Amino acid sequence: MTGDVAGRLAQVEQEILARRPEHSIDPTLDRISSLVTLLGDPQRAYPVIHITGTNGKTSTARMTERLLRARGLRTGLFTSPHLSSFRERIRVDGVPVTAERFVEAYEELSPYLDLVDSQQSARLSFFEVLCGMAFAVFADAPVDVAILEVGLGGTWDSTNVADGAVAVVTPIALDHTRWLGSTVEEIAAEKSGIIKPGAIAVLAQQPPSVAEILLRRAAEAGATVAREGLEFGVLRRELAVGGQQLDIRGLLGEYDGLFLPLFGAHQAGNLACALAAVEAFARAEPVGTPAPDSAELNGDDPDDEDAVAAPGRDSGPYRDLEAGPLDAALVRVAVADVRSPGRLEVVRRSPVVIVDAAHNPAGMAATVAALEEAFTFTELIAVLAISEDKDVPGVLDQLEPVAGRLVVTRNSTDRSMDPAGLAEMAESVFGPDRVSVAKRLDDAIELAVTLADEADAGQGGGAAGLGGAAVLITGSVITAGEARLLLTQAGPDGGPAETLA
Repeated sequence: MTGDVAGRLAQVEQEILARRPEHSIDPTLDRISSLVTLLGDPQRAYPVIHITGTNGKTSTARMTERLLRARGLRTGLFTSPHLSSFRERIRVDGVPVTAERFVEAYEELSPYLDLVDSQQSARLSFFEVLCGMAFAVFADAPVDVAILEVGLGGTWDSTNVADGAVAVVTPIALDHTRWLGSTVEEIAAEKSGIIKPGAIAVLAQQPPSVAEILLRRAAEAGATVAREGLEFGVLRRELAVGGQQLDIRGLLGEYDGLFLPLFGAHQAGNLACALAAVEAFARAEPVGTPAPDSAELNGDDPDDEDAVAAPGRDSGPYRDLEAGPLDAALVRVAVADVRSPGRLEVVRRSPVVIVDAAHNPAGMAATVAALEEAFTFTELIAVLAISEDKDVPGVLDQLEPVAGRLVVTRNSTDRSMDPAGLAEMAESVFGPDRVSVAKRLDDAIELAVTLADEADAGQGGGAAGLGGAAVLITGSVITAGEARLLLTQAGPDGGPAETLA
């Protein structure tokens, strides 16, 4: 990009960052509603697939987007947080918006931001501004479908001014308890707010009490429900080099021999939800009209000719979608091309260094299970930088059985827990002899790599390939993103990274 664009981009980022941060929550839709009203409700210019949950949202959103794009639809994807660049959050056809378009979108919205700020008791937040920009960018593109990942919760998340034709709920666990509730049931009630009248709700496997709440909300909204393990799910899963081989039963058919280049049973479940969401979207009626019943959704009513035709597919993005199963060849190509940077991502191989964004006990449990299943290390050195508002003891409890040594540190955000306090907490779980402290993430990585090299030397050089000592860098998306930048100097799409935030 030119110097002028780079300078203006940096200025725009600083203006957005000066607003209330996304972790400072004021639960209301008043500000974002005022903004989109002034913009002419751009979020209603395209159908939406809306995704919430505690873990797996971003990966599921990326998988859903890639599958839809394989079918020839122009996609908009809004995810958060970012790894290295604000622009990652707003993508059209799988590509982050250009620096020029990001600046242009902000400048187009700026007068409206000022107007809303002047009319509300609090200014629009960092997240609300980016959400409004995404809505406008997608409408201007224009996209055939937008995939929106909630920032936090559901009911009062800024993305919820959009009505999803399909609402996806990934696994729910305890996280953000300060704002969402102290029990999984309270959190589920909040997240269930994205299930709108007439929508199709795609539900990942949940604890029974959570499933009951989600089903009750779906019934109240007149939504059709598709449940992992019942209407759809993973039929077979086997390890493969660089990922896993899967057979998945969808809502409209079975898809065999899928190679997913991601690790862990949780990613297989995410893909099952993404496939079901894309199938549901192919069959969805516009939100606000009566939803098909479950038999119609699954094509089980042989006497109903309409049950094999996607409602509304004569116009708009539905016109090219088949009524039957998705094209198996297209699905295989799309799944093999799925990437989810910062999720059990190998960024170095001598020694092996893996970055992962797990930031709560349930997420860390999934990461640990995937590590134990897919890798054979002689020793694992973990680097942990985590926000102080997280369930740090719960995360440490999950890490302790697999990590021989732990290096505690901090990332660049003011939410990151102080290394001294984190070390004290870690020593109570790991013991003082297994915990080291580094004040900066780069120093922590250097120390962990040294420890891994020493462990390999002690084993006579270590095993070949992925079998020696390894380093896991984890604790938050910010930690994963900053580690990627330090180790690869690459952005999440493989090109040079922009250090924007």
